[in-house]
Amino acid sequence: MTKERLTSLDVFRGFTIFLMTIVNNPGSWSSIYPPLEHAEWHGCTPTDLVFPFFVFIMGTAIPFAMPVKHLDGAVFNKILVRSLRIFCLGLSLGFFGRIHLFGLEGLPLLALRLLIFFGIAYALLGDFSLKVKTYLVFGILAVLLFLAYSGLEHFEDVRIPGVLQRIAIVYFFTSLLYLKTNLKAQIITAVSILIGYYLLMAFVPVPGIGEANFEKGTNLAAWFDNLVLNGHLWSVSKTWDPEGILSTLPAIATGITGMFIGQILNLSITKMEIVKKLAVAGIVLLISGLLWNIIFPINKSLWTSSYVLYTGGIATLCLTFLYYIIDVANYKKWAKLFLIWGVNPMIVFYFSGIIPRVMSSVKMQNPEIGGEEIGFQAYIYKFGLLPNFENPLNASLAYALSYALFWSIILWILYKKKLIFKV
Repeated sequence: MTKERLTSLDVFRGFTIFLMTIVNNPGSWSSIYPPLEHAEWHGCTPTDLVFPFFVFIMGTAIPFAMPVKHLDGAVFNKILVRSLRIFCLGLSLGFFGRIHLFGLEGLPLLALRLLIFFGIAYALLGDFSLKVKTYLVFGILAVLLFLAYSGLEHFEDVRIPGVLQRIAIVYFFTSLLYLKTNLKAQIITAVSILIGYYLLMAFVPVPGIGEANFEKGTNLAAWFDNLVLNGHLWSVSKTWDPEGILSTLPAIATGITGMFIGQILNLSITKMEIVKKLAVAGIVLLISGLLWNIIFPINKSLWTSSYVLYTGGIATLCLTFLYYIIDVANYKKWAKLFLIWGVNPMIVFYFSGIIPRVMSSVKMQNPEIGGEEIGFQAYIYKFGLLPNFENPLNASLAYALSYALFWSIILWILYKKKLIFKV
């Protein structure tokens, strides 16, 4: 049993994934407007809001998805299977370019990889019975982990953490917390996590390095990631991961923050009273985050406690505005674009990870350098789009917007046909 969907929440989710699609798909990574880039380390750009917004929205949706607070074996298994399906969707993305079978190369190999990954998508997004979902997800997880730790050359450094993996873990723990505790206990849990994480990061010495610090690659979270997941971390850093293990703890607090806001939205009071409570909560969270930033800098890669409060405050205020405009004032026609994105987020998440990999696998002859091949995406951008712009920043943004338009058409078709893919 679930409550009726909250339109403003779907629109907020849609806007977030729309923004994610734009920031993740520039025409060139060397030509990006600063607001569409992550902060170098400490600090927060609009792009750094995308991930915590997703986690926050997921937490907000829990009270709507589980209006009856009852936890038994069947409910636990349902939560576990859904979490593992999300986890496996994210984990599998790292395997796409590593599959090599039957000596295939070029387009035949690409076709095989696509066949395998469409099979994975069907297995993890298909509407099967809970029993079938359980067998499928545990089977896929076992295969992926076996490959990752088998010692096989192509898979020995495949990344284990990731965005969907973190969302899956947060969903699992926040859902159980919601079903087993009251609001007071949830708030105490979130506060305890945030304070405990700060104490760990600020005062526990880093083995082999020295004093506790918040710097890149030398902090306690980086050390712990490298200790537990050595060889399976983010390829850019290799020794630490922005979605690592220790920093997932405060991400759970982000999910709890969203869950707290979701319960305010479910209160049996007038909508205007809800708006007032949401606004107050958002302002308190935002100010608290800015104050904590003085001693524990806002940082996405570390998912610092100040970052949790700061981004949670902004997310709450954004949702408050949308709730007032859409669900109170009933002014919603303008939001159709984001609504179609918001009701089908997982298919965009997954296939937005596959499509760039496919486009980079398809090679074209470089017209400027004889004998050199470049990826299809780079070819389209460099020789089809870039010559039409004087400013490469505008060309890169135009490519990202074109990609978002491509997805908008697909999502509109799915929406009109009432096809919603749920994990």
